[in-house]
Amino acid sequence: MSTQRWDKVELAASYTLLVILATELLTRLGLVTMFPMATVDFVLSAIATVLVVGSFWFARHSRRLRFAIIAFASATQLVPMVIRQPILLLPLLGAAIPVAIMLWAMIALSKKGQGAAPHS
Repeated sequence: MSTQRWDKVELAASYTLLVILATELLTRLGLVTMFPMATVDFVLSAIATVLVVGSFWFARHSRRLRFAIIAFASATQLVPMVIRQPILLLPLLGAAIPVAIMLWAMIALSKKGQGAAPHS
């Protein structure tokens, strides 16, 4: 019973991250006429958008696939930015601490109860 509750927490957290990523990606692509971006950034953002939006259907039963899509979509936005402006790495490293804690918590919640006897 408790495993199902933790699975729901992980599911809600990963879907929340996917919604946030989809919003950011769609906004970025929607503003491409006002704020031009490099072709590589546009292609990576378009691929990430298709994967994030599609993940609500094809990754609904696969935790590993949802996490992979979240990591890919995040990387497509962060890596080109840091390559162009290396100084941006400093605030990103500071932001990585709470993100790492959240990812650790999501992974821990997704594994909670696996291999253990159910509690009464």
